[in-house]
Amino acid sequence: MNSGFSSYADLVTVLDVIQLSTDFLAKKGVESPRLQAELLLSHVLRMPRMQLYLNFQRPLNSGEEDLLRDLVKRRGGREPLQHLTGSVSFCGLELEVTSDVLIPRPETEILAEESWRFLNEQLKIKSNNNSASNAPATALDFGTGSGCLAITLAVHCKGARVVALDISARALEVARRNALHHAVLSRMDFLPGDGLSALPKGVNFDLIVANPPYIPTGEIEHLEPEVRDHDPRSALDGGADGLLFYRQLAAEAGALLKPGGKLMSEFGDGQEAAVAHLFQQQNWIVERIVKDYTQRPRILIARRKP
Repeated sequence: MNSGFSSYADLVTVLDVIQLSTDFLAKKGVESPRLQAELLLSHVLRMPRMQLYLNFQRPLNSGEEDLLRDLVKRRGGREPLQHLTGSVSFCGLELEVTSDVLIPRPETEILAEESWRFLNEQLKIKSNNNSASNAPATALDFGTGSGCLAITLAVHCKGARVVALDISARALEVARRNALHHAVLSRMDFLPGDGLSALPKGVNFDLIVANPPYIPTGEIEHLEPEVRDHDPRSALDGGADGLLFYRQLAAEAGALLKPGGKLMSEFGDGQEAAVAHLFQQQNWIVERIVKDYTQRPRILIARRKP
């Protein structure tokens, strides 16, 4: 990497460093190396990625070149792009991410959309009921991490109040900063705790949303380095069969739902039958299994039997 850049010591342009960085990342086995190189460069130059194409002959100064060289080297070492730039886009919201939280995946946006639609429907029902016209719709985000789900719900459902629960105090700090950035902090509560038992007695919700750890313990070592070595293990490890947290949700979450409330949860590849069975065993009605962008079953939507 260093030798490649030094060969352009007199004049390093945007196009030069894109080509050099792409070659370097490709040799390191990074997926979509050209895209990754362009995203890193747009971060360094504080320039929208598409603007790079209008500035191919723009020279980099030494500070920009040094910063880009360091970032490309780290990306070649399989450090996630989102950790290098410090943020991720989720449902159109720019969210801070660190090594203390799981990097939100695109498929989780489907869970967010299903959730805010339902929560807005609940608000309409409340507004049509005079006795409850001022009551907010309430949601619990089980294992909030970066806060991506909880914050997106609060942004897209103005009358909602959202509780963000996580075992990690550091993750809650990241989520709180994201909520502050998107001006929804006043409608959110951040609760540290291990599982649903951390919730105050008597609390209940219109919606429980969850993207729990679902990787079987023995499979974690076989994940891509970006995930295995950089996402928090506690956000990945779903126990021996990957179903640890679904058992807890199926057994305990029903008592926390208001009449008409629902639970929506993401799950891993090939887990749909097992997850649905766990909930059905605990007196839930599985309403739908929603597919992700690759047409794989990904989201469970369930409610308690009357």
